[in-house]
Amino acid sequence: MSDDQGGPAPRVLADDALSALLGEQQFGVLATNTRSGHPHLTTMLYNWDPAARIVRFSTTADRVKVKQLRNDPRAALHVSAADHWSFAVAEGVAEISDVTTVAGDATGQELLGMLPADVQGDLGQAFFDQLVAERRVVIRLKVSRLYGTALDVSG
Repeated sequence: MSDDQGGPAPRVLADDALSALLGEQQFGVLATNTRSGHPHLTTMLYNWDPAARIVRFSTTADRVKVKQLRNDPRAALHVSAADHWSFAVAEGVAEISDVTTVAGDATGQELLGMLPADVQGDLGQAFFDQLVAERRVVIRLKVSRLYGTALDVSG
């Protein structure tokens, strides 16, 4: 099957392929809702937990996206494959953690856990102190729906 211009038609990706795509990438576009109903888009580094179906983001408590999510917790993450011919969208409801206020508190530990395991051991007290100074929080997007497509393009 092809589209109207003779190219390949999009192929719907199964849940496991969508989850794999989310796991392969590090950056995506987080969409939140403004009070006017318009989307607010932000490129974000993220961490995908496929078992829990949660996408985690590190940000500071004063960011616009945090205020918007407190007002309307519905959000989506759009992730493009490295070749940009495939994409995945993770939709759900977001929650915001407490601000990390004491070095090594629960939020600080969750932020540390978002990093690759081989990096975690190299970080010390200075890492947690920086998280506190920046007033970091975790956005947890609890994914209720995954969707996306692929184009099988050669060349």
